[in-house]
Order: sequence, then structure tokens, then C-alpha cells
Amino acid sequence: MTVPPGQSTGSDGAPAQLPACVRHPDRPTGLRCTRCERPACPDCLREASVGYHCVDCVAEGRRGTRTPVTIAGARLASKPVVVPVLIAVNVLVYLWTAVQAGSGMTNYDAPVFHSASLLPMIVATGQWWRLVTSGFLHIGLAHLAMNMIALWVIGRDLELVLGRFRFAAVYLLSLLGGSTAVFVFGELAAPVAGASGAVYGLMGGIAVAALRLKVSLRPVLIVIGLNVALSLAIPQLSLLGHLGGLIVGAAATAALVYAPQQRRMLVQAGALAALLVVLLALLVTRDLSLGNVICFGSGGPGTQCGIL
Repeated sequence: MTVPPGQSTGSDGAPAQLPACVRHPDRPTGLRCTRCERPACPDCLREASVGYHCVDCVAEGRRGTRTPVTIAGARLASKPVVVPVLIAVNVLVYLWTAVQAGSGMTNYDAPVFHSASLLPMIVATGQWWRLVTSGFLHIGLAHLAMNMIALWVIGRDLELVLGRFRFAAVYLLSLLGGSTAVFVFGELAAPVAGASGAVYGLMGGIAVAALRLKVSLRPVLIVIGLNVALSLAIPQLSLLGHLGGLIVGAAATAALVYAPQQRRMLVQAGALAALLVVLLALLVTRDLSLGNVICFGSGGPGTQCGIL
């Protein structure tokens, strides 16, 4: 028998049998992992900087490599996901109200708008969902466009810093913070709608994140200052809602980016839960101070409310 060049022979002169792949015993192979030197078939090998490593060594190497994270403890991401979803939801809700009202400019006449906007007197009757649903309503196309542009410009960067779930928590807490400020300190019979409270929360959040990253705060502070000035200059805008969202968003983001690395997630979750408890306590306290409220109507024109 002729032995091919390079192949070893046994004691009887016959070709030596090739070892089997450690993961596929039915596959003889002449290849080995350059790291652990175990036999491996081509399907179980991956190209490395030096030679080829088996899939087990590759997996072990990945476990030993620390995954890079942001200052909030989130994995690095290349593009935002929550922000486009929020924009899509706001646009769809606006289209819904426009179709119901038969006009994009007077969409506030839609029945769904009347049943979901923030009217403190009606909220006090037990319609607590308005504190959240009002943050997805907008009065006219210009109002929607202004908030969605701000959400995209500010939100996409903040989401990459905080991560998807943390960003969503900051957004919702900011929304609730703006609604709480309106309910506690605002006029009881003045309806409010819009994502401005949540957007202002993101403004506060991006300012805190910039401070934590030690980058220039000047551009962020200019944007916040201009928006606060607009809130004061335009009577229809809710300054209370904006300031409430701004404060809560800044506080929530600070809890995320300044949490210690040890037990980071526990500290972050506890801080966000504490903020939520504070907001709920303010809402309940204000509701109890109003006593019994009775309203006739769904929140639209002609709705009448009284305190017993």
C-alpha cells in the first residue's frame, strides 16, 4: 500500500486513522484548534488572529471579554429604536383625531380627544388615564411637528446614552411629571394636551448627561432657555407642564447616570421607583384636597364640573 506524503503510518505500516472532531465524533479530521489543540472539523473552526479557534474557545473568549457600556450601564447601540416608535404613535394618534374631527387643524374637536385630554377637574372624578393619554395628543399639525422634531433631535442621542428601557422610563416619568404639575398647580377647568412635558424631560435629561460626560452645556442650555421663553410668551402653552417634565426628566436621568457601578441596576430601579411614588403621592394628595368632584360631559365644550 502506498502512503500519501505527509500522512503517518501505524506499526503495521498501514495509514494511521485520523482523530475525530470533539463535537462531531463521526467526522475524522486532520485539523486542530490552535488554542486548545483539540481535533476539530472545518464546521467547528473559526478564523482567529493566529490560526483557527474551535467554537468552544471562541465562546469562552467572548465570556471573558467585557461588553462596553455607556455611563448609564446600557450596551452600546448604533441607532435609536424607542424614539421612532414614540414618534409613530404620536403621529397615528394625531391622524386618528384628524379623521374623527374631519380636519387636521381642528382635530381637538374629535371625540377621542375630548375623552383623553388632561382636564384636571375630570381627572379628579377618577379618569386617571388622562394623565398619560394627554401626552400623546396634539392640537393641530404645527403643535405635533414642533414636538416630534424636538423628540427626534434630543431623544435619539439620549436614547443611545441611556439605553432603550432606561430611556423609555425617563420619557414616561417626564410625561407623568408634566401632567402632575398641571393637575396639582394648574387651573382645574383648563384642558391640556401634548408631548411637551415628556420632551422637556428629555431636555433636562440631555443636560444632565452632558454634565456627566463633561461636554459643553452651552448648546443644551440655549435650547432649554429658548423653549422656556416660548412657554412664557405663548399663552396656549402649558408652562407648568413643561417645568414639571423638565424637573422630573433631569432627576430621573441623574439617578441613571450617577448611579454607582456596584449594584447599579438596583440603585437605578430604586431611584426611578421613588420618583414614581413621589408623583403618585402628589396626585393623591391633590385629589383628596379637592373633595368630591362631579362633572357633566366628556371633556369637550359644554362640560360642567362642580365640587361637592
